[in-house]
Amino acid sequence: MMNKTMQRYVDLIEGYLTTCFSSREPQQLLFESMRYSLLAGGKRLRPVLVMAFCELCGGDAERALPFAAAMEMVHTYSLIHDDLPCMDNDDYRRGKPTNHRIYGEATATLAGDALLTAAFGRLAAAELPAQQRIEAVRVLSCCAGELGMVGGQMLDMDAENRICTAQEVYDIQSRKTGALISAACQLGVIAAGGSKQQQRAAADYAESLGLAFQIEDDLLDLEGDAAKLGKATGVDENKNTFVRLYGAERCRELIREETEKAVAALEPFDRPEFLRGIAEQLMNRDH
Repeated sequence: MMNKTMQRYVDLIEGYLTTCFSSREPQQLLFESMRYSLLAGGKRLRPVLVMAFCELCGGDAERALPFAAAMEMVHTYSLIHDDLPCMDNDDYRRGKPTNHRIYGEATATLAGDALLTAAFGRLAAAELPAQQRIEAVRVLSCCAGELGMVGGQMLDMDAENRICTAQEVYDIQSRKTGALISAACQLGVIAAGGSKQQQRAAADYAESLGLAFQIEDDLLDLEGDAAKLGKATGVDENKNTFVRLYGAERCRELIREETEKAVAALEPFDRPEFLRGIAEQLMNRDH
């Protein structure tokens, strides 16, 4: 059941994304660059969370597709920019050359900019009541911007060449990774017209899921298989990560603890088995 539901969500978002930015305009090279990264695969975790929370709150996953696509566009833009020479200077992403290696730094930068902008266009154009669209814009702008993902990236850059405290590492990673996961879960509730209580519970689930996801990422950088990950390992050795702070064994304990918290946060919902399964599956992933 878990795998069938996951495949249904992935098929929905892949089908929707395939239709994006496909017209032959004068700026076709820009569209090619955008699609190169947007359609490069990946877990599609964030759009899946949008659709799963939408259905959990009684909504229709297909009506939530514009919100789900917006989340994947923002996530993809963040990866394109993160890979640039002025940031992490990565050569591979998901087993393929990074965007700037194919299209050059300038076009890659513009592709990221365009994806971010297009994401908010998708939210605004969704066939949902205006108040839900406004709330979605508010949540995503907060989670993706200076108080969320972008702010976390800045904190991470500021922390280079020094050892951070546990609170500083948490602040960095909860913004860099956790903020977009929180946006995805909340957007699913919003798309369904769910209650504020459900939105808070979704945010609580996302906070613990995002933390467990990031700690697992840190472990995979230390112990993972580069071929399965589709990118180089060992690149975080001198960064402020949970593994550097606590060591591998304590990190495994933290992943279990945060996964349990994520599952507990689902208590207000009826039939949350799929989202419980996602939390438990991410705890044991190898890529």
